[in-house]
Amino acid sequence: MKKILIQVVLIAISAFIAFQIYKTVEQPILYKNAKKERYDVVVARLKEIRRAELAYKSVNGHFTGSWDTLITFVADDSLPLVRRIGSLNDSMVDAGWTEAKALKKGLIIRDTLYIGVKDSLFKAVGFNPNDLAVVPYSGGKRFQLGAAVITTGSGVKVPVFEVKAHNRQFLKELEGEYEQFIVNDNEAARVNTKFPGLKVGSVIEANNNAGNWE
Repeated sequence: MKKILIQVVLIAISAFIAFQIYKTVEQPILYKNAKKERYDVVVARLKEIRRAELAYKSVNGHFTGSWDTLITFVADDSLPLVRRIGSLNDSMVDAGWTEAKALKKGLIIRDTLYIGVKDSLFKAVGFNPNDLAVVPYSGGKRFQLGAAVITTGSGVKVPVFEVKAHNRQFLKELEGEYEQFIVNDNEAARVNTKFPGLKVGSVIEANNNAGNWE
């Protein structure tokens, strides 16, 4: 009986040690992979939003901090596309021709076509403009969106925008098993004065619309 008890205890100890090894070695790897999978999807969505904001600015001269405005723009608005047929050749240049003269004579063609924003920028089958606002893996939560005009140190006014989502939003499904890893990531970001999540652009500085993953 005593021998059986010892065996049971040894098995329990072995199981505990195996679990601790799993937690120490395997679990961080599994968390890293699961986190990367979600980061990749969220980054892809942020890149789509950046394309939409840049297109909106090209038409309107500024960015928008309104999801309703941006989604309507993508769904219903158009972008100008200049069609270019022909160009000045060497003999025309030597003869003193300008593009304006060639245009007038019909030797080259420049005209403007309009193509829908959705068709121009988002060609994925089944793309829905409303999805732009939604943080993947969040259960329907929206990205935080903002826009502003800031003044640089040289006095230049620059329109800017910012879109971001906290780790807690898109890593929510991982909290049960990887809670401490998420806490550690967020704390490391806080200590290094970085945003604990993913974001693109900034409303406090001109950063060329860069993402914090770049």
